Amino acid sequence: MASTRKSQYADLPGRVGEQLSRSLAPGANLLLGLSGGIDSVVLLHILRRLAPQLRFSVRALYINHGISANAASWGVFCERLCTTLAVPFASEAVDIVPYRELGIEGAARQARHEALARQAGEFTDFIVLAQHRDDQAETLLLQLARGAGARGLAGMPVDREIRGSTARLLRPMLGETRQQILDWAKQQNLEWVEDESNDDIALKRNFIRAEVLPQLERGFPGASAAMARSAKLLGDASMLLDRMADDDLEEVSMAHGIRVSELKALGEARARNVLRRWSERRGVPWPGLQRINELLRQLTEARSDALINIGVQGWSLRRYRGLLLIEPPGHPRDADFIERWDGEPLMPLIALGGLLHFKPEQGRGLSVSKLREGAVTVRLRSGGERVQLSANGRHRTLKNLFQERAVPPWRRLQWPLLYSGDNLVAIPGIGESVEFKAMPDEPGLIVSWERFDEGDHVLQDTVA
Repeated sequence: MASTRKSQYADLPGRVGEQLSRSLAPGANLLLGLSGGIDSVVLLHILRRLAPQLRFSVRALYINHGISANAASWGVFCERLCTTLAVPFASEAVDIVPYRELGIEGAARQARHEALARQAGEFTDFIVLAQHRDDQAETLLLQLARGAGARGLAGMPVDREIRGSTARLLRPMLGETRQQILDWAKQQNLEWVEDESNDDIALKRNFIRAEVLPQLERGFPGASAAMARSAKLLGDASMLLDRMADDDLEEVSMAHGIRVSELKALGEARARNVLRRWSERRGVPWPGLQRINELLRQLTEARSDALINIGVQGWSLRRYRGLLLIEPPGHPRDADFIERWDGEPLMPLIALGGLLHFKPEQGRGLSVSKLREGAVTVRLRSGGERVQLSANGRHRTLKNLFQERAVPPWRRLQWPLLYSGDNLVAIPGIGESVEFKAMPDEPGLIVSWERFDEGDHVLQDTVA
């Protein structure tokens, strides 16, 4: 029995190397999240040992969450360790206060992942984390206690993409146990730091680690391994649900919304699955089963013109003209808002939550020469604005134009308007004043409006 246990920890680098070889190509650049704890210290040593053989480079990042009074000294330990091993090292202090509604564990995790993504940049192929099989079992139990679905119960994948990033997330020790890692660290005479918060069973994960899993293992030997297998099977089920949701989304969505009538026709279970996937794609926190069920109830029972607005962490799900829309956290309206355009092709308007595009087009859009006759500014509606879009057309109110284009009322207040001097010359994405349109033989500009929430979002790991 002793020889079997010894072989299990002695071959730890070999098994990690085998797992890495499934994902890495020669020349890969790795960024390791290094906390100074035993798991990440062991993985750092193993990566340093395997780098020449598998031909990858590795650097380490220590993240100071500012939670423990010892955090700074842990950073010093990590820096010295990396210096000894000749591994490039960086550290970053993060603020968890903006994420406090996630709880201390969730806030630290969110801030940590964002810091890793920032440090990874465009030249990192993999962000590497040191979670192991016991972490996976803890995650499954934690998610089960929260009432999670297949996605949450699937736990942590070994290798996954990070939307919006060129890097992938890799966990090469996910098949190893905490005991195997500890045995190898002792055999190698490694040093590591101990986080005093690991003993605080008021933290949910620590409670599961210290109180729940040991009891399960006593009553059901091998429970952690069994739960890891269950997580894998649930991961397969989650993947199939994602594919079904993608197929359904293709059928029921248009532009940036979902057709309510077709969503309801899917039935409750598939509709929930679609809403989960749609929220995920748009970077919106999952509202939870209770709110989603309430949304579906209102979509089914409320009048077709009734206001529906389900909020989640600043975001909201709204219905307008038969479409379900996702709205980002609102920006306070400033009636005196004004920004000057200085000729740049892209004009970020952070306060309005979007980006103006100015695309040169010969003989189309706004006349560049006429536009430049006055200072070019971006403003918001103040009321009573009218514009003539065609030579034979009449002057139209903005309200009428927005209604024709099915722009929801709440978006109209934040829609940028382009002025030359005191003249309203364009409603980006809707039309230009006929007086300022380019002639066929002169340079023109097509101005369009893109809201930030209509692009891709980085998916955060909600379970690690």
